[in-house]
Amino acid sequence: MWIGEDEAIRCCLCPHGCLIREGSQGICGVRGNRDGRLYALTYGKVASVAIDPIEKKPLFHFLPGTTTYSLGGIGCTFRCRHCQNWEISQAGIDELPLRQIGPEEGVLQAERSGAASITWTYNEPTIWHEYALDMGRIAREHDLKTIYVTNGYITEEALNELSPMLSAFRVDLKAFNDDFYAKICGGRLQPVLDATIRADELGMHIETVTLVIPGVNDDPGEIDAMIRWVIEHLGPDTPMHFTRYHPDYRMSDPPATPLATLERIYHRALELGLEYPYLGNIAGSSYEDTRCPSCGADLIQRRGFSAGLVGLDGDRCRNCGHRIPVVLG
Repeated sequence: MWIGEDEAIRCCLCPHGCLIREGSQGICGVRGNRDGRLYALTYGKVASVAIDPIEKKPLFHFLPGTTTYSLGGIGCTFRCRHCQNWEISQAGIDELPLRQIGPEEGVLQAERSGAASITWTYNEPTIWHEYALDMGRIAREHDLKTIYVTNGYITEEALNELSPMLSAFRVDLKAFNDDFYAKICGGRLQPVLDATIRADELGMHIETVTLVIPGVNDDPGEIDAMIRWVIEHLGPDTPMHFTRYHPDYRMSDPPATPLATLERIYHRALELGLEYPYLGNIAGSSYEDTRCPSCGADLIQRRGFSAGLVGLDGDRCRNCGHRIPVVLG
């Protein structure tokens, strides 16, 4: 994932394409040039590890009701002003105590926990490429599914290398305009869209998440354009999550997202033909339940991070037989 250019190295892992000089790191802060070679400086170095409900990612159509062994490191390809995990995503390489977990040990811990999958999450997994790749290959040999919770800022080359081992690509669509990505995140929109299409072509399970920020990325026309794009390029049966924003990190001005805004998006998504819209970060909401798009029957009921499969026979609606795009094992 690198190309030598005189005394610098071009990293080809994400669309930033950082040209890294000797002794320096790329934008992510964790991939560095040491003696003319590109090193993954945080290989196997873990800041956070937990056994999470899969619904927390959130993934609603992928192994519902199971747990996932979740790992996160430090660093990120973005500088999102509203980051909710900024303590690790924006940390420097020597700023936090990190625990060493090798690929084999990670798989063993996942098996012992009873988890059905391994998720690289909390910070951006793209920058952990070699580590995730090595652990993922072992995980698949042990019948564990694998998941990226990602901002989608990854090159086609890197995705192609991950494809034999990566089961699910839970991607943030942070907005649907390039200005937001440039000013709020420090990136570009189109590479995220391209990567999401490529992940879908490679057979990965796709779900999208958009944190809806009042007055920033909640324009109805923009949200409509995003939903239409997903329907056209990924299919109307792609789960889309629209979640409630709360002020965090360096974005304290907008208030929390009004429930009415999210409800409007939910009903508008259904009008546009999206079959599985969901609303998140709303306590006690039924907007996280999965319903059959054909007959309206309840299929999966969710409260908090628990899920009950109440209306499915395998991957079909028990009431009408409609096939539901859900991965059960």
